[in-house]
Amino acid sequence: MIISDDNNKNNNHKGASNGAPKCKSQDLETKELEFDKTYEKNIRPKTFDEYIGQSALKETLKITIEASKKRNIPLDHLLFYGPPGLGKTTLAGVIANEIGVNIKITSAPALERPRDIIGILMSLKGGEILFIDEIHRLNKVAEEILYPAMEDFFIDLTTGKSQSVKTMRVPVPKFTLIGATTKAGALSGPLRDRFGIIHRLEFYTIDELAQVIKRSAKILNIKIDDNGAKEIASRSRATPRIANRLIKRTADYALVKYDGKITQKIAKEALDSLCIDNLGLDNTDRALLELIIKNYDGGPVGVETLSVALGEDIRTIEDVYEPFLLQKGLLARTNRGRRATKLAYQHLGIKYLDQNGQIGLFD
Repeated sequence: MIISDDNNKNNNHKGASNGAPKCKSQDLETKELEFDKTYEKNIRPKTFDEYIGQSALKETLKITIEASKKRNIPLDHLLFYGPPGLGKTTLAGVIANEIGVNIKITSAPALERPRDIIGILMSLKGGEILFIDEIHRLNKVAEEILYPAMEDFFIDLTTGKSQSVKTMRVPVPKFTLIGATTKAGALSGPLRDRFGIIHRLEFYTIDELAQVIKRSAKILNIKIDDNGAKEIASRSRATPRIANRLIKRTADYALVKYDGKITQKIAKEALDSLCIDNLGLDNTDRALLELIIKNYDGGPVGVETLSVALGEDIRTIEDVYEPFLLQKGLLARTNRGRRATKLAYQHLGIKYLDQNGQIGLFD
């Protein structure tokens, strides 16, 4: 049982266009570095006032939490879904802090055996929160154990063997389950229906990300001006996790190359050196779009083919790269496969040919 608190490629980009940096040399290490636990703990907001973004969701949760306090009952089970890095785990911690209870954090792949989930449920105290990340990967046995626990706060245990098998219902403290997933559709119907509150987390705006960056910079004692924050925000793929990663890399660049303060000019230089263009695309994003355009005439092409050609796992393409490319209108998913849009041609500086072979004009 595991309970916790919670690549970019180096290929040179050819034919770079509007905002796509030329990566002939790299001043910064382009590998993604995992944040240490102390850093993560420091920058995670603890209250709704500190939590930036997801305004509509926050207001709904505030009302729900206040109502549960007045009724003196545990909060309904919650399911958060959406692309990775938008703050699902952080939001669960904020909820626990606002209610004033402890939270136990685990992930579905860690709950391999029945005793794993039973042990967690039996260790909970009244009103506490159990957070399960990647809940769509929960195995069938663990799901079956969760059903009565979520509905009636009992778990069914069996003792004995063969004809002497006995079933008994053991009560567990009333708790709140918060599940997080990037694939809400992958959850089984019975499990999804047992959540009283289901919400999708949305991508962040540039202004919201700029606020996130300035807050993190203040905590880390990094000097940054408004334009520098917006430059990083515009290249952060509308995702707070990426924004917090990029500010550290940019701060390193500013400290080594300049006086340590991040301005728009310095942020642009630093992110260009990381091969992150003005839309937030990295080498792999551009390689994916170029592959569709140059090798498959703009598509459509199946994701299996793209996976083999890029050397990337299908799940990585679908969960990491596609959501943002789709959101920016650079990629389209059709019944026949993936297709590059006119905006993709424009961004990469490649002439667009229509079905008649004529050069198309960009809007």
